[in-house]
This record gives sequence, structure tokens and C-alpha cells, in this order.
Amino acid sequence: MAQELEVSVVIPVYRSAAILPALTAQLGDELARAFARFEVIFVNDCSPDESWSVIKALGEKHPFVRGLCLRRNVGQDNAIMAGLNAARGAAVVIMDDDLQHPPSGIAPLVAKLGEGFDVCFANFTTREHALWKRLGSAFSGRVASAIAGKPIDIYLSPFKAMRSDLVRELVAYDGPYSYVDGIILSLTARLTQIAMPHSPRFTGESNYNLAKSFAVWLRLVTGFSILPLRLISYLGVTISGLSFVLSLWFLIEHFLTPSRVEGWMSLMLMINFFGGVQLIAIGVLGEYTGRTYMRLNKRPQFSVAERCGEDTQDAGRTSGRG
Repeated sequence: MAQELEVSVVIPVYRSAAILPALTAQLGDELARAFARFEVIFVNDCSPDESWSVIKALGEKHPFVRGLCLRRNVGQDNAIMAGLNAARGAAVVIMDDDLQHPPSGIAPLVAKLGEGFDVCFANFTTREHALWKRLGSAFSGRVASAIAGKPIDIYLSPFKAMRSDLVRELVAYDGPYSYVDGIILSLTARLTQIAMPHSPRFTGESNYNLAKSFAVWLRLVTGFSILPLRLISYLGVTISGLSFVLSLWFLIEHFLTPSRVEGWMSLMLMINFFGGVQLIAIGVLGEYTGRTYMRLNKRPQFSVAERCGEDTQDAGRTSGRG
């Protein structure tokens, strides 16, 4: 069965009950035109609305729809990992559930893999996002280039197609703080992209806010690099050097002007500055230590409570790797 399927489409779902019927209809039309056998896997990330009920209804109506319902909200990347573990297609496509990623772009993404690439990203010519989100995306891209070796011209789009052999290696990662693009960058350099439009959200508002975007950025920085620790070391050496120079200056000034009383303000500024640096260093070390603890404690990425579509006999299995 796995080899017969040409493509699997994995879609994490959260607060999208009103969008799913239209999304499924468009996916069915576009996929049927391009592929003989395909599947769409909706992963309900413990959505508080009626998303799971809608997914089950769609699974009964459309034979290509499969669904996973997670026991608790685990975040977009872990929900994607759940879907990737269940995917059976020769190519696997990841896309959002809000119809901002056009289903008509799936076939071109998959076709590009036939040219020898492991991953093909969608490079949106326009982006229907708020300004802060576009700026944050650009900043994260620069950080990914510096930390994870991302080619500077590649946009890490959430809409992408991957070869199934790469997916098998990707889901071998069982850490609780998964970041799909970071894992991809650590596995392959055979990346490409194609241009396509970015559509307005079908209905409602985005579930991503500044805090969630920062959390994603933090997973990239601390999960795939020791650069923050190295920067702290450099900062410590720099501050130590400056402190030594200032100590010499104060000593010389003491002998030149022994009656001069040092200002209270400068003392407070120095105490606050060095105290802040120490707290930042402790925070970064704590972030790494906490992530290491959770990894060693084998916290699962996700837990599947219920399935719909094919292979429902595996419902209820708990896994960090599917």
C-alpha cells in the first residue's frame, strides 16, 4: 500500500472546523487531476472547536481522508511529526489548514523532487501576513542560515514537499521539541524552491502570535546549535576584559584624585548591567539543561487518542515516533 500511494498530504489542524470542508474539496479536485493514488492526513492538535468531528465526517465522505486526533495540544511541529509518522506516500507534502497554501501548488512541488532534490519549498511571491510576522520570518531565515547552514536564497516555507526516504530519516528524531525545518537542514543540503502565490486566509484569524513565533525561533536556536552558549562565552570574555581595564582606570584615578568620591549612579549601573548579563547566561544554560532533561526523560512528541479513515485499529497508541 505504501508504495502504491504517490503522495501524502499532512495538515496540522487547529481551530479550522469552518475551513476543512472547502480545503478538502479543493485538495480532492487538485490531487485527482495530478495523481492516481493519494491521501490527505489531518492531524487534530487537540483543537477546542469541532475540528475533529468535521474530520471524521470528511473521512466517511472521502476515502482519501485520514485523521489523527491527539490527546493534548503539542504544537504545530509535533503535530506534523505525528502526521509524518503515518504518511505512506512516495512523496509527502506539508501544508497549513487555512487555504493560504494553494492546493494547486502540490503537483509542482512534488514534480520538482523528480529532479534529484530531497525537499522543495514554496517560495511565495507575496505573503498575506502581518508586518511583524514577515519581519520575524526574515530574521528567522537569517538565523537559520547562520546556525543550521540554510542556503541564503531558500525560504523555509511551511508549504513543502519531501521524498519519503528523507521522511523516514526525519521521523527517527524522537526529541520532545521537534522543529521540522531544523531537522531537514541537519539531514540534507539538496533543497530547492519554486515560486507561487500566497492566498488570504479563508476565514478567521491566524492561530500564531508573537509568543508562539518566538518559541519556534527558540527551538531552532537551542535545538540545533550551541551558538548561544558560545556567544555567552564570548560575552563573558569581553566583559572580563572591560572590567580589567576599568579596574586599572579606577586604581589610577584613586591615586591621582584620592579625595574624589565615586558616584552612586555609576555603581548602580554597573551592578545592574553585570547582574543582567548573569541572569541571561543562567537563563540560556537553563534552557539547554531543561531540554536535555526532557529528552532524557523521554517525553513523547505526541499521543494519538483516535484515528479515522484507514488503519483505525491502531487508535490510542502513544508515541514519540508515531
